[in-house]
Amino acid sequence: MGIELLLLTVMAYDRYIAIGNPLRYATIINRKVCIQVAIIITIIGSLNSMTHTYCTFRLPYCDDNKINHFFCEIMPLLKLACGDTYINEIVVFTADFILGICCFCLTCISYVFIINTILKIRSAAGKRKAFSTCASHIVIVSMYYGAVIFTYIRPRSSLSLEKDKIVSALYAVITPTLNPIIYSLRNKEVKEAFKRTIKRLVQHRVTNRT
Repeated sequence: MGIELLLLTVMAYDRYIAIGNPLRYATIINRKVCIQVAIIITIIGSLNSMTHTYCTFRLPYCDDNKINHFFCEIMPLLKLACGDTYINEIVVFTADFILGICCFCLTCISYVFIINTILKIRSAAGKRKAFSTCASHIVIVSMYYGAVIFTYIRPRSSLSLEKDKIVSALYAVITPTLNPIIYSLRNKEVKEAFKRTIKRLVQHRVTNRT
């Protein structure tokens, strides 16, 4: 989760550079910068995961070893613990505040600059083109952050595992599944290939019927 939050934040900045400084985009977002960002995000995400893993392993657990979830999520694990989970909740809340709230704020700041840049564009066609550049990212960010905030930034007493399973599916299954579809359909080559595939399927069905 932490890695995807960081990636969404970096992508928001990437969209700002693409819209606000299109002529300097290749210079600012070069191969070296991309590699450095990927390494930093991987390190931060790994440290976050290892911290949660250590805190989870130190808890005593009861006889019940069945997790009421479709994957090994932190909050359902805390439900199984027999000991005090206060420290774990503090760690979860702190990590979510740093990775969730801070990344969300940075993303919002990027979009403030993006909107300000779009408003300065005189032509309506230019505004539509600039907005379409970040529209897919806005959809993913809205879905992902909404689910993450609902799932994690709450005390243990307010947990509802049945509801959480549904909401968790948004950021754990649905959002990652939609990512390649939404972003790929912005690519002209992908759209052309998709149209050709649909056209062949339609022609094939028409031929079979005749």
